[in-house]
Amino acid sequence: METTIQVSKELRTELQNRKFSTKESYENVIWDLIEDTAELSEETKRDIAEARKEFKKGKFKSLSQVKKELGL
Repeated sequence: METTIQVSKELRTELQNRKFSTKESYENVIWDLIEDTAELSEETKRDIAEARKEFKKGKFKSLSQVKKELGL
């Protein structure tokens, strides 16, 4: 169900400033803000920890290496 909400001029201006494009809806802006403040899942936290371990062990490729492999 869709509904409307009332916001102050200041909040409307702030939401407008956070848009990536003029066609982006205020709903998308609000969802992005909610996502930015959401807690990471335990699986995501484990994946990040594993990636950090691999990085410390040198198990990574630089952007230039990947570009070279892809012929870019």
